[in-house]
Amino acid sequence: MDLVARAKRIADSQWFDFLTIGVILGNAVVLGLETFEEFDRRNHDELNRLNELAFTYYVIELAIRITAYGRRTVDFFKSGWNQFDFWIVAVGFIPGLRENATIIRMVRLLRVTRLLRLLKDLRIVVAAVGRSIPGVSSLALASLMLVYVYAMVGWVIFAEDDPAHFGNIGEAMLTMFQVLTLENLPDFIETGRAASDWAIPFYVSYALLASFLVFNLFIGIVLNSMEEARAAELRRAEAEMRDDIESADDATAARLALRERVHRVRNELDAIDSDLDALQRASD
Repeated sequence: MDLVARAKRIADSQWFDFLTIGVILGNAVVLGLETFEEFDRRNHDELNRLNELAFTYYVIELAIRITAYGRRTVDFFKSGWNQFDFWIVAVGFIPGLRENATIIRMVRLLRVTRLLRLLKDLRIVVAAVGRSIPGVSSLALASLMLVYVYAMVGWVIFAEDDPAHFGNIGEAMLTMFQVLTLENLPDFIETGRAASDWAIPFYVSYALLASFLVFNLFIGIVLNSMEEARAAELRRAEAEMRDDIESADDATAARLALRERVHRVRNELDAIDSDLDALQRASD
């Protein structure tokens, strides 16, 4: 078995992922222990040694994953997650970094975030957050306009009787943001009823629009982004598998092709299961 094949076998193995996760979690524990001044003072050298060992493992792990691509090294950097891994490890070689304790601690903390790449569900969540930004931004702008309109209406109705909360547009908007959580809504309604008969329709309509409608729209945007991110992750995995098949020998290609078919069948079964759950919820 040549070096590339051996590196690929290690990189694709489940135990290697588990080992990397264990090192990352252990490194996170060490970083946490460094925040205890007395403990850090007594064990400073040992903690530094553990951090260096973790960094050494990260370098070796990255080298194995790059070697697994063989002559197609450039393909390694086509993945955003691989680029993320590479730069987090590479920044540890920047000259002068070790002399700045604050920066080196931030770099060590960034290495812990490599856990995102190893856990598929976390990758999907992060990708979903990125995909939801445009929709959430539009919703946030619409929510801000809604808060501003209701703040102006509240200023007109309650400015004289409740200047602490509606004395100007700034105070009124801050009050509307507080009401958005529904935490103090009963108190605001009680105070408003003493000032105007419009208090109940004002607060009830705001609660329905801002809290229930806006929040449900937000959840819908996030769920839609999750589905898109999951589909993108599936396409990425299938593309990687096809590349592996094209670059493998006949026996390995046949085995990978069979694995790809199993992968597709499992995804189809998961989709059918999700559709059945949706139909069941609709019938209930």
